[in-house]
Amino acid sequence: MFDFAWSEMLLCAAVALIVIGPKELPQTMRTVGRWVGKARGVARHFRSGFDAMVREAELEEMEKRWRQENERIMREHPAPADGPDIPAQAADPVADTPVADGPVVDQPGAGAPVAGGVPPSAPAADGAEAPAEVQHKP
Repeated sequence: MFDFAWSEMLLCAAVALIVIGPKELPQTMRTVGRWVGKARGVARHFRSGFDAMVREAELEEMEKRWRQENERIMREHPAPADGPDIPAQAADPVADTPVADGPVVDQPGAGAPVAGGVPPSAPAADGAEAPAEVQHKP
């Protein structure tokens, strides 16, 4: 914006030193620095307000385009009048999980709990072999 060369800055500093004097030059430089800081703050505030207005306008434009596209899609693909045919149990994956008939007993060292309290590979209490398949009550 302002294009100052180092030679111009040096000339301004020499004139300020002669006009203001070495005694009041530091105080004057502080005052000028504060003014420059305030001017930058005002410019930053103006720019952020302007940027916010631009973002808001862009969002409104995007929202308008989204609404138009949504309306076009809804016209091309209308929703069924009575809704989708989904049974209540099919929508709930927990309802399809089988439940064991007997109590669940945790046997130490046997891993996961087993329905009925006895794992299928465990020997029977009387020393006879356990059946290959464990039958559960219906």
